[in-house]
Amino acid sequence: MSLEYFITYKAENTYEEWVHEAYWQFLVVPEENDSQQFIGVDFNNSINARHEFSINGYGFKTIRVHPKDRFKEITFEANFKLIKKKINPFDFKPEVDRVKSYAKIQELDFKVDFDAHLKTTVFTSVPNEKKGLFEFDKDKSIFDNLLALNQFTYKHIQFDAHATDVHTTLKEVLEIRKGVCQDFTHLFCALARANGIPARYVSGYLHQGNGYFGDSQMHAWAEAYVPYVGWIGFDPTNDILADTNHIKVAHGKDYVDCSPLKGIVYTAGKNKTVHSVQVNGQNQQ
Repeated sequence: MSLEYFITYKAENTYEEWVHEAYWQFLVVPEENDSQQFIGVDFNNSINARHEFSINGYGFKTIRVHPKDRFKEITFEANFKLIKKKINPFDFKPEVDRVKSYAKIQELDFKVDFDAHLKTTVFTSVPNEKKGLFEFDKDKSIFDNLLALNQFTYKHIQFDAHATDVHTTLKEVLEIRKGVCQDFTHLFCALARANGIPARYVSGYLHQGNGYFGDSQMHAWAEAYVPYVGWIGFDPTNDILADTNHIKVAHGKDYVDCSPLKGIVYTAGKNKTVHSVQVNGQNQQ
């Protein structure tokens, strides 16, 4: 069975002074993959600035906007429709040989192949006093350790939509032990990488009809690579595996690679940006 999803993304930008020129890139278009069939998009803005679609350096579709007229306010709205197959997140062949899997992650070729998602970044850096915060039990499989890490992260941080922002580091998160999906995902990735497992930050949308934790913006979760199995999605904010309700947009090393909106704006004075997301799903007729 498949589900139809209807997603509305909005961004409202307000500026104190006139904006004379601006360039924006939106990374909000759902990815097409084995489980997601993209149907269409309707994108518009309040000043009728021209937009175009392109592919970024990581291979994900973006929307670029370059207004020609000056303005003080601009609102963007994107409406997406896609069909997604129902997913059983446990539908994969488990690791056949635990010892062989641990040996694999020590191989030089493995480390070279997955270098980008094994490296520490500014947002996935665990402070020295927290080194060893979560260490794998080698008597358990890598997948079982990742499940335990998912639960550890879920319990170690309390979800609080107002505790952090997009600039908050892991050091700050671990001090207050509060955060949003971005913070849960950064901690999961940091601790997975510290144990030799490639992990990537995933941005997307979450259908919250089942009472999941999230916020009114885009959701974040992680994908970790298990040798001889492949990439598996983990949502530490909710202590679940990524499933049908997780609609992927992009992945990268951390939030910076997956930020939904990047831009250069030529203006003076203060500005304010408000994002909102609404996801509705229904069984396909």
